[in-house]
Amino acid sequence: MSKRFSHQLQHNITEDAYCKTHLEPTQLFCEDDQITLCSICFQSKEHKHHVVYRIQEAAKNYRKLLQEILNTLKEKLEVAKSLLADEQERMMMVQEEEQNYKEMIESEYRTRLRLLSEVNELNFQRLPGCTSDLNLGEAGPNQLIGFATELEKSSQEMLQRLSHVGRENMNKLKESEVRVSEQICSLQRVTAELEKKCGEPNARHCLERGESLLLQCLEPAPITDLSLCQTLGMSQILRAFHRLITLDPKTAHPCLVLSEDLRRVRLGSAQQDVPGNPGRFDFGATVLGLESFTSGRHYWEVDVEKATKWQLGVYQDSPNRKGTVPTSSGDKVLLMGSMMGTDYTFWVFPPLKRVSLRKPMHKVGVFLDYEYGHISFYNVTERTLIYNFSHLFFQGSLRPIFSLCIPN
Repeated sequence: MSKRFSHQLQHNITEDAYCKTHLEPTQLFCEDDQITLCSICFQSKEHKHHVVYRIQEAAKNYRKLLQEILNTLKEKLEVAKSLLADEQERMMMVQEEEQNYKEMIESEYRTRLRLLSEVNELNFQRLPGCTSDLNLGEAGPNQLIGFATELEKSSQEMLQRLSHVGRENMNKLKESEVRVSEQICSLQRVTAELEKKCGEPNARHCLERGESLLLQCLEPAPITDLSLCQTLGMSQILRAFHRLITLDPKTAHPCLVLSEDLRRVRLGSAQQDVPGNPGRFDFGATVLGLESFTSGRHYWEVDVEKATKWQLGVYQDSPNRKGTVPTSSGDKVLLMGSMMGTDYTFWVFPPLKRVSLRKPMHKVGVFLDYEYGHISFYNVTERTLIYNFSHLFFQGSLRPIFSLCIPN
């Protein structure tokens, strides 16, 4: 039943009780022409093949339509209220996320500066198990000052970009908040008027406004992903602390298959018959690296391109790894990734927190600074910082950890 039908019907029922042409009572309604008819009009050639209702039936249909629109308005009102709450929550999340990224960029700058100074002091002497392809050790004082200046400049540019994007996002969300709030007020007003004037002749204009409101779209504000402000570079400095990690077969879960050189791991089709020992994981398809760190700076890279679910990071060594997954935040620091079709999701832990990245991850770099309680994760391919942890407290030995599943 058309919009025009409902409006014209209500108007004619109240004002055209008699046919102006034949002066007969109008007891019928022509849906095709949207007019009331008397019995003589109904028999004319003009309306012979038209759809015609009795006035009472047409009025019943109109009231039904009115109620349907009223119900739909109420449903849309609830959707609008929910969207408003979501937009207000997003405003708080954007502010929190901006602050987190700001702290990450500042922490990354301090770490870079510290490493640059340390690399210079060591004069790039190769440590046991360490590889380096740099020649910055031959740089003079002026060049090192230049490197430090570039680091500061890059950091400030990132912070300015972050602040700019953050302001843009907040403005978009505030505009959305105002727009949705106004729509809620309009929906509440029209709904109340329709409930009050249902069946009255002057309900026609309320119905028009209600139908107009139903045509308006309710959508969240599009905002820019703050991960676009991530820090670039640092790969050369990190490689001064690069270590080649070897997997420890004595810790590997029975479902994991390690390569002969102990540098690669994959999920097997079934659990293997392996020697039982307290150090072997019996949960989470997990394996540790042979290397154990109790001091210093260490960097390693992990190829995750072919894995659909994975965890990697550092694990506080424990002689017994049987039983349930450790839940203490002191046990491990992790980056986790999951791929479902073309959808990529990433988390960090602790605490469990989603990272706003939507691109596929091919290779991840992990940097550990034991004394400073600092761990960073990098997208090696994009040369960007994914996330970093500062002010952590390490006690005892730490080992690289790898897992090919994500616990619920």
